[in-house]
Amino acid sequence: MLNIAVVIALTLVSAAVALSFWRLLRGPSLPDRILALDTLYVNTIALLILLGIHLTSPLYFEAALLIAVMGFVGTVAACKYLLRGDIIE
Repeated sequence: MLNIAVVIALTLVSAAVALSFWRLLRGPSLPDRILALDTLYVNTIALLILLGIHLTSPLYFEAALLIAVMGFVGTVAACKYLLRGDIIE
């Protein structure tokens, strides 16, 4: 039962990743693209965690943690650049 639920969740989260990537490419404005990038990070983390559950490998959980940290730093840097024009003052 868990295998079927994980496969269905993998399919749905993969569709969410594709839609987030589409919004990243076609976003009407820069804030929409930054939000799509943040959503893409979150969906990628969910995809990696589901893949780790499906394959029973702890390596995917560590990769999800790394992407979470890098995603947060990237979002903060992009927002600071959008608001101020520079990242480090």
